[in-house]
Amino acid sequence: MNQHHARGEGENRVAVYPGSFDPVTFGHLDIIRRAAKQFDRLIVSVLNNTTKSPLFSVEERVELLREVTKDLPNVEVDSFRDLLVRYMRNKQAQIIIRGIRSVTDFEYELQMASTNRQLDEGIETIFMMTNPKYSYLSSSIVKEIAKFHGAVQDLVPPAVEAALRNKYVPNRQP
Repeated sequence: MNQHHARGEGENRVAVYPGSFDPVTFGHLDIIRRAAKQFDRLIVSVLNNTTKSPLFSVEERVELLREVTKDLPNVEVDSFRDLLVRYMRNKQAQIIIRGIRSVTDFEYELQMASTNRQLDEGIETIFMMTNPKYSYLSSSIVKEIAKFHGAVQDLVPPAVEAALRNKYVPNRQP
């Protein structure tokens, strides 16, 4: 039985920013920093999607996120492989944070938000527009540039740049 009520005294506003973060970019970090200012607790949670073949393991992505958010005391990093709404109930979170770069993102995200709302009407999705300077940026683009040893220092934090360099070392043994 689901019980939802208005926010009472002393109750924390908890939001979840889910994603694959493979790897985390300055675009993600911009959303994390802005969302952290709006909520008592922000849980950045790595989706363990078994249908994708990520470059970084879930553990590596969690570790990189912890490294780049260590200066944000109300941000916690976690991972999940369940339905997002069930995960949110377990975390006592009410808000899903999603970054929007384009109209294409919005159409997909609106569909996801409507589905999540159908599954649990106590959960709201808040869309945050990406800073225009990161509107072109995606983890896929970062991986593509890094794969060919291009410069990514303006796209990702230093810890992520080092991790990418390590993944794409020439003649690296498997």
